[in-house]
Amino acid sequence: MALLKYIVLLNTDVPRSARFYAHGLGLAVTVCSERWAELQSGAFRIALMQAPKGTDPPARGYSPFLSFDIDDMEGTVTRLLSMGAELDGSIKYAPHGKVAAVRCLDGHMLGLFEPAETKTKPEKFAKPGGPAPAK
Repeated sequence: MALLKYIVLLNTDVPRSARFYAHGLGLAVTVCSERWAELQSGAFRIALMQAPKGTDPPARGYSPFLSFDIDDMEGTVTRLLSMGAELDGSIKYAPHGKVAAVRCLDGHMLGLFEPAETKTKPEKFAKPGGPAPAK
């Protein structure tokens, strides 16, 4: 079985990109040099690698997203925009929470999700295959 070690993103300025993810999203920088950085988000790791000279930037279309759960949509989006990110569309407000797409400094897409506060406790719902909750 293969084990996914980390996702590697090509960047034009690795230290700047490491600061973007650290200050913009709160990821922990575990390694950082001019050409390579590693960031930690829970059990998941992202590696930033210096793009070779002459490498084309990511296409402006929709490539894979790095998707993050966040606590404060407006604050996070404002912070990321102030650091050079671009909001792709608007923040969407849905019953399940807030969703936004942001293009980072090197064009990689970031998905942001702030879950809605739930007012119903999960234990009130029936478990699959179990008895219905008491009334």
